[in-house]
Amino acid sequence: MYDPRPVLLVIAHGSRDPRHAATVHALTRRVRSLRPGVRVETGFLEFNAPAVPQVLDRLAAEGVRDVVALPLLLNRAFHAKSDIPAVLRQARPRLRIRQAEVLGPAPLLLTALERRLYEAGLSPSHKRSTGLVLASAGSTDPEAIAVIAEIARELRHTGWCAVRPAFASAALPRTDDVVRELRSTGVDRVAVAPYVIAPGRLPDRIEAGARAAGADVLAAVLGPSAELARVLLTRYDESRAALPLAMTA
Repeated sequence: MYDPRPVLLVIAHGSRDPRHAATVHALTRRVRSLRPGVRVETGFLEFNAPAVPQVLDRLAAEGVRDVVALPLLLNRAFHAKSDIPAVLRQARPRLRIRQAEVLGPAPLLLTALERRLYEAGLSPSHKRSTGLVLASAGSTDPEAIAVIAEIARELRHTGWCAVRPAFASAALPRTDDVVRELRSTGVDRVAVAPYVIAPGRLPDRIEAGARAAGADVLAAVLGPSAELARVLLTRYDESRAALPLAMTA
């Protein structure tokens, strides 16, 4: 029987680090638990299986008509603008696909980020005496860098005494440099918050920089958090609402 609800295809980058795929699958399980009526599939751009084209081929063979393809990305950069659209174009006209917006920025992501900091040992009362490093993967895309800088400014207005962006690759400054910079301002403590979804090479680089520079607190990655799962479903709902009536009836 035809299901009018589009399939939610979560598209992750993929990694040689097995923790990456494990985290992605844990997140999609959480999404399914929050919305059991929606079919959720996972595809990877590289390194992990199934690859996105394989998932799309299978969905088309099953007679699926409509798909919301959701990039598992916090920022709109090269993968969201180029790689993913190119892969999705290969599936048309067999499937009707709408690419959802990336996950960030979103207030729930900042809620998840701060919760990871509290889980790592901070408390809300520490915010006014703590310098925070917002550490992201990095990008060569100026738009993506600007978004991270804007998120840092937003966090600063929530009570942290200082917030600085840092990048694990492709852009400067690096995490260790920002930790040292904040330390030089005389803050009581310096915390590093990885603004990344899953473990892997770049998050490991963030961790190494934080430890080398003597950060007092290092939060975990966002991971399969409830907040992140809710953002996924919000992006799905936004894309589904924008589909033509014939696709959402």
